[in-house]
Amino acid sequence: MKKSLVNICRIVLAVVFILSGFVKAVDPLGTQYKIQDYLEAINMGGMVPDILTLTASVAQSALEFCLGIFLLFAIQRRLTSRLILIIMLVMTPLTLWLALANPISDCGCFGDALVLTNWQTFWKNVVLLVCALVVVRWPRQMFRFVSESNQWIVINYSILFILAISTWSLYDLPQFDFRPYHIGTNLRENWEKTMDGEDLPYADFFIELADGGDDITEEVLQDTGYVFLLVSPYLEQADDSRLDLINELYEYSQEHSYPFYCLTSSTEKAMAQWRDRTGAEYPYCLTDGTTLKTIIRSNPGLLLLKDGLVIRKWSHNNLPQIEESLTALPLEQLPVGQMAANSIPGRIAKLLLWFVLPLALLTIADRTWRWTRLLRRKSRRDKKSHETNGSNETHEPQEN
Repeated sequence: MKKSLVNICRIVLAVVFILSGFVKAVDPLGTQYKIQDYLEAINMGGMVPDILTLTASVAQSALEFCLGIFLLFAIQRRLTSRLILIIMLVMTPLTLWLALANPISDCGCFGDALVLTNWQTFWKNVVLLVCALVVVRWPRQMFRFVSESNQWIVINYSILFILAISTWSLYDLPQFDFRPYHIGTNLRENWEKTMDGEDLPYADFFIELADGGDDITEEVLQDTGYVFLLVSPYLEQADDSRLDLINELYEYSQEHSYPFYCLTSSTEKAMAQWRDRTGAEYPYCLTDGTTLKTIIRSNPGLLLLKDGLVIRKWSHNNLPQIEESLTALPLEQLPVGQMAANSIPGRIAKLLLWFVLPLALLTIADRTWRWTRLLRRKSRRDKKSHETNGSNETHEPQEN
């Protein structure tokens, strides 16, 4: 009974930590924004450099994911269970404070994949704290999937994998987009629902021309053709290493009469500085900064709409490049103008292929090796016992 209880608690903790760490790792910027929200809640907003909050984001996701994997495989059982207990002893009172004071809407435990209320998060942590206490009390009751001699493989592979996920997501875009502006989203339809009074995350989405202040949200979303949206929450912090590609895309859009807007929450001074630095001639529009950071995890990033539908999203590190020989063709005839493949099952299959499958094969190989080793030992013991018994029989005195 005790062993069953310990391993049930161990599996619950492992699954929660793995999921929590993974969804943070695929969206490190989102986790950074949440850390900054916490800092603002304790009146430390702007006091910690962005590089430190981003480093903390990557480190937090890697720590949670790896501790979950280590607990699942019963690696360093005492140390892992104690570290998890320490985390829960810190997080449970913190989430109680969040539930009582409500300084932020949600804790961000599972990123945008699963949004819990502050009270739901607190009670979830109470359950996890109880599980952590059980696991710490009887760590040796956790059975191992991999023998101690091969645990270093799981340790190193898990660390490298989760850091690679975070690095790729920072360079390009999150591999799993759980936000309300993912590819395939019908912005027009969802935005219109907020005019009907529905409580949707699109209520803060608006587009106002910086020059004149006219609201062109409906005009942009009602456009039945293609619309380019260059998104930069803060132009003063935007990466300008791909300016040539951005300007080439703007020129292409002009040639084919595709609207092209730069959405930002920056001041007029920042817009003027960006214009002077880049020579950009596209119109600037004001949009809520938090909304822009939600739309795309890149500064700048590029969206392509068609008939109010999000069909493409690009990081500034991965902008599309239209060959000169193809610039005369409209987007309808180019791969760039087609709906991007956004197959969640396909991405999950890649995850299984690159992480789960190797660990599963390692586990099978390790268990097979250990089983055959035990069989060999048993065979040697049986042989030795048989030889000993045979020797005893030959030396027994014969009766007259």
